[in-house]
Amino acid sequence: MGKNNSGTRRIQPILWISTLYFAMGVPFVTINAVSGIMYKDMGVSDSQITFWTALIMFSWTLKPLWSPFLEIYKTKKFFVVVTQFAIGILFALIALSLPLHDFFKYSIALFAVVAFCGATHDVVADGTYIGFLSNKEQARYIGWQGAFYNLAKIISSGALVYVAGVLEKTKGVTNAWMIIMVIYALLFFALAAYHYLILPKEEKNQKDEKTAGNVRQELWEVITSFFTKKKILWCILFIILYRFAEGFAIKIAPLFFKAPRTSGGLGLSTSDIGLIYGTYGSAAFILGSVLAGYFISARGLKRSLIWLCCAFNIPFVVYALLAYYQPVDLLPVGIAVVVEYFGYGFGFVGLMLYMMQQIAPGKHKTAHYAFATGIMNLGVMIPGMFSGMISDWIGYKMFFIWVLIATIPAFLVTLFVPFPYSENQKEEPIINK
Repeated sequence: MGKNNSGTRRIQPILWISTLYFAMGVPFVTINAVSGIMYKDMGVSDSQITFWTALIMFSWTLKPLWSPFLEIYKTKKFFVVVTQFAIGILFALIALSLPLHDFFKYSIALFAVVAFCGATHDVVADGTYIGFLSNKEQARYIGWQGAFYNLAKIISSGALVYVAGVLEKTKGVTNAWMIIMVIYALLFFALAAYHYLILPKEEKNQKDEKTAGNVRQELWEVITSFFTKKKILWCILFIILYRFAEGFAIKIAPLFFKAPRTSGGLGLSTSDIGLIYGTYGSAAFILGSVLAGYFISARGLKRSLIWLCCAFNIPFVVYALLAYYQPVDLLPVGIAVVVEYFGYGFGFVGLMLYMMQQIAPGKHKTAHYAFATGIMNLGVMIPGMFSGMISDWIGYKMFFIWVLIATIPAFLVTLFVPFPYSENQKEEPIINK
């Protein structure tokens, strides 16, 4: 522990960065991936699962619109603790809703509120990270931030899905998932209590006195300045289409794994899916992300981007091969997921870096980056909403062929995407309208 400017003992940042970003990752992964497996186990159709679990992710797209208002009332620590405690209550209510006749209607509504709380938590968590760490510390801990966010993926879509699969054999499907939701609830109650005790307190002079009118004016300035940036429409098209095919594939792949072989699926158990995605897949994703950083630093983003796009989109071919051959052994399925997730991690870094370097720079850098990530999520959400409807209509084999066709716009837009800023010069645009 060190001391801050007031002379009081300062808690080591890693003690709260690790848990804060783990808490950030859990709601997103649970709604985006785990809930789909749960609903598939409980007999909900693919079209319903994909449409509603994608639609309620809209909160992560809209979060920049209410984020400035959080600065008016209370502190970042207050909102971190309150949102985590609220998420705990909501997971407990989801557990209670699962035995009901209309469980899907009630539980998806509760998941929608989890999404709102999770998106709000993202805003205040990032604000805490930026506000309490120096630039040097931000750079020092950025790797830990990503590592613990990905740990949420390993725990949620890996360990807990695996446990659900084991419990299904003795407790039944509904009771198994009720237990998992209760575990989520207890986890967030513990996180809320921990962060109440350990998160740094904001000094009074750290908090600007703002009115709702000031914030509305600021928000309007942020929005207008974003949409008048150089070449912004082309940039938006790029961040939407880069992940277009993924929006279809990511929702259907685990449902395809779970579906019976007679329906064109692979007939895997819930625990098998948890093992494959949460361990091998997540490890491959992290490895791909790390290697991509070295690749870009050696070649530069502009020269690397088309290769990153290839790495991101071409591996979706593995799902088409799995749908065609329907292997019985788990090994080829595991290899396919490792290939796809490695490419996912490798290619995803390029998109994030493009938004940081070519869209965010300017007076409202943080807010504009939030807008860019929100639009990016929208680009995944929309195809995800209709992926189940399409797969129900044409079957899994043809669906994954469609996914490969859907990668074509990503390659076209990447070839011609503008670079308004030099990679060595962040603030002055080098391209005119």
